[in-house]
Amino acid sequence: MTERAPLSRKLSAIAESATLKVDAKAKALQAAGRPVISYAAGEPDFSTPQSIVDAAAIALRDPANYRYTPAAGLPVLREAIAAKTLRDSGLDVSPSQVVVTNGGKQAVYQALQAVVNPGDEVLLPAPYWTTYPEAIALADGTPVEVFAGADQEYKVTVEQLEAARTERTTALMFVSPSNPTGAVYTPDETRAIGEWAVEHGIWVIADEIYQNLVYEGARAVSIVEAVPAAAGQTILVNGVAKSYAMTGWRLGWMVGPADAIKLAANLQSHLTSNVNNVAQRAALAALTGPQDDVEAFRVAFDRRRKLIVDELSKIDGVTVPTPLGAFYVYPDVTGLLGREWRGTTPTTSLELADLILDEAEVAVVPGEAFGPSGYLRLSYALGDDALLEGVRRLQELFA
Repeated sequence: MTERAPLSRKLSAIAESATLKVDAKAKALQAAGRPVISYAAGEPDFSTPQSIVDAAAIALRDPANYRYTPAAGLPVLREAIAAKTLRDSGLDVSPSQVVVTNGGKQAVYQALQAVVNPGDEVLLPAPYWTTYPEAIALADGTPVEVFAGADQEYKVTVEQLEAARTERTTALMFVSPSNPTGAVYTPDETRAIGEWAVEHGIWVIADEIYQNLVYEGARAVSIVEAVPAAAGQTILVNGVAKSYAMTGWRLGWMVGPADAIKLAANLQSHLTSNVNNVAQRAALAALTGPQDDVEAFRVAFDRRRKLIVDELSKIDGVTVPTPLGAFYVYPDVTGLLGREWRGTTPTTSLELADLILDEAEVAVVPGEAFGPSGYLRLSYALGDDALLEGVRRLQELFA
């Protein structure tokens, strides 16, 4: 009998999402009765605002939503996204330059598929979201990591990007505010990177999913606002998941030059067709309805941000840059490595995360999921009591 043909080499090389893996392990332990506190998932603990849920309930009763709709999204939602893009990113676009996607991940995937050819290099500032290098690989591109540590507040410079650029460099991932670090580039830093990208004809894929979650008066200036000339070579990625506590609704979008968006729309017409119509109606309500709940979420995140930074900073060996956006802290924990803790001497942040889960019943994501070892990501998008209890367990473990 002839042996079965092999599985896809491309997909076999793709790793499982590290953040989802840690979160799933934490939930399994919780289900087994363990009092695990998880900082793993990038998911608000708030409920979706009632006005959005109500809009979805109305949409459920409308037979028009039971049918296929345009693959690129409902026209009325694309109009609302174009309006938001002008309001928050300073870019005036036509609704035809918008594609509504099944969450931000699909938008990232399709953006890379639209601009990357086999062998192209994509500059990837690190620490980076765990999905980016895999999405680049799926586009047959090569991720080129450009690392900025805590001493740089996790923000790369033009000089670093230029040092990494080659004749094969096609695109740059630009993320502000950042997942996993919460770093926010200043307007001047953003402008410098945008001007550099324009000078060298490099595509920019700007993930702006956290742009409205900023603190201390910071503003995440879009690269297309800082450098209007970059609009012709920039794809913006965004969605309702984080700001509106709508992670499970799976509603994101991409905005960009008409030719690139046309390619992405063609791909989506074969990949998934239209996004769930009820979710699209809910997203429309989110973008056009009252924003009071969204501001309340942001204020709560700000309070938790201050609390977790203050408490983690009390642990000897932990350095915590203060994040100005998103809902993550990314402490440098190299000061905890190579030391014995309850009979174990971790030498990597992966080993440290295992120790923390075993000894303190706290789930964190190790730095290896986002780039170099020596760091941990903790999401503060969980309840205040759980957040404080988890940090106190860490303080006790590393006392």
